[in-house]
Formats: sequence, structure tokens, C-alpha cells
Amino acid sequence: MRSVIAFLLLALPLVSQAGAAEPAAFTRTTIDLGTVVTDIDRSVRFYTEGIGFREVAGFDVPADIVSPAGLTDDKPLSVRVLALGDGPEATKLKLMQIAGTSPRGGDNEFIHSHTGFRYLTIFVADTNAAVERLAKLGVKPLAKSPVQLPESLGGGGMHLTCVRDPDGNIVELLGPKK
Repeated sequence: MRSVIAFLLLALPLVSQAGAAEPAAFTRTTIDLGTVVTDIDRSVRFYTEGIGFREVAGFDVPADIVSPAGLTDDKPLSVRVLALGDGPEATKLKLMQIAGTSPRGGDNEFIHSHTGFRYLTIFVADTNAAVERLAKLGVKPLAKSPVQLPESLGGGGMHLTCVRDPDGNIVELLGPKK
């Protein structure tokens, strides 16, 4: 019996190491988010003039590439790229309006109304300035935003402001009021 227990004690670390997955390797640690929109120009204006992204070089992808990949049903993509920051590590929002389609909108009343990616969080340097930029585009904060966050949620003067983009998606802005 002692030999069985000794064997198990010696073998246990080997078994746990054998089941451990190799750590994932990434060439970049930021992600790009692709979003289909109903009015590309209106969405670009919201994210650039209202939020503060800047437009960078976009790209086109022919149908013979995106269709076999499972992205479209034989339709090409024309992608407008918006960046938040500089360099290869900048966050990129890729906006697409696919010709000849009428995409369905989801139920975006609340984040719990529908499954899937529910909102973007963007960290702003000045909540007041962000709200003013959005107001010029006719965008109003949701409910009672901006809401001051308590210390337990990173408070220290941080405010949470939620708005909707032109397609009704929730965009969460976090930052101080200056």
C-alpha cells in the first residue's frame, strides 16, 4: 500500500503538468473590433468627431477571400479603420457597411437585453469635453450619466457616461470631469 501511495505522490505532478495547456502566444495584445453599421458616414462622424478616434487607412477585401472565411455570403468588404492611439498597438475600430444588405439590429435597450458584445469602454481624459463633443452631434448621455464612480470601482473622481452610437450600440466613457 505504501508503494502505491508513494507512486501516486510522485506521479501526480507529472499528470497535472501533462494536462496543462501551453500558454497562448500573440503577436499583438490589443484587439481590433469589426462593426457592421447602417450608415458608414454617420458612424465615422460619431466615432471621430464625437468620441475622438482618428481615421487611418482603410482597406478592401474581395469576396473570394471573405466568403470562404465565412464572413460574408459572396460580398466584398470595404473597411474604414478608426484608431485610438498611435502605432501598431493602437486600438482599431473597423467599420463596414456591406452593399446590397440590410443587417438586423439587436435589442440594445439594456446590456442584458441581448447576448453578444454589449458595449465598448473608452477611457477619456475629460468627461465634460467628451459630452460636449457628442452634444454637438445631437448625442445625449443615457439615463443620469455621467455618474461618479465610488472608490470601490476605481473612483477618485472617475465618471461613467453611457451613450449610444448611430446604430444603438452602447459606448461607455470612463474618465474624470475637468
